[in-house]
Amino acid sequence: MLTRPTRLTALALTMGLAAGAAMAQDFDPAEMTPEQREAFRAEVRSYLLDNPEVIMEAVSQLEARQAEQQAQADDQLVADNADALFRDGYSWVGGNPDGDVTIVEFSDYRCGYCRKAFPEVNELIESDGNIRFVLKEFPILGEASVTSSRFAIATMMEEGDEAYGQVHDALMTLEQNPSEPVLRRLAETLGLDADAILARMGDEEITRRIQETRQLASQMQINGTPSFVLGGEMVRGYVPLEAMREMVEQARSES
Repeated sequence: MLTRPTRLTALALTMGLAAGAAMAQDFDPAEMTPEQREAFRAEVRSYLLDNPEVIMEAVSQLEARQAEQQAQADDQLVADNADALFRDGYSWVGGNPDGDVTIVEFSDYRCGYCRKAFPEVNELIESDGNIRFVLKEFPILGEASVTSSRFAIATMMEEGDEAYGQVHDALMTLEQNPSEPVLRRLAETLGLDADAILARMGDEEITRRIQETRQLASQMQINGTPSFVLGGEMVRGYVPLEAMREMVEQARSES
């Protein structure tokens, strides 16, 4: 949806077309008298009232042009940051590690739309079978988000990738505040070493990983969750399952 200033820009473009037609006549608009200028404005207004579809055509053209420019800019951002996106050496990799399409998700455990996307992303990966999934810990919604991410990363460092996957899934559905007692019970329920994980949460390596992911998100102009890189395309925000399936097939056809 265009913002008000952008819609006014589209209107200005429309009026510019009318002005262009006027310039084909034998007078210079810059030299119009106040009376001529008023008459010209009235003529433009009358034309737009009689042909309001012209405004919508200009708005649609501007929207399409902006979308194409944004897509091109996003493609360049993905290319410029490919190593950090796809091969940073520490982000969890799930799905099929040798899959022909890679999906990267920037996620926050306390984000409602991340939680909505969570089962659908899982369904996409499991039903497809040939998707490599990279998960970026991107806590941006307060201290509870940071605590959850530090706990998940500490689990990976102490217990490995499988345990991380279990903890990630549990945190995505956790309704309670991630206090130490709650996280301890979660770890113990999964048969993990709660003492070791909790002790590891203050590790500077965890801080470094979160900071690097935030820096990457800034470079990618990502300021919300969930955000995805699907193949070489940026996807900002929640996308329904069927739409994501179509995007995966499109990425395959272009590879």
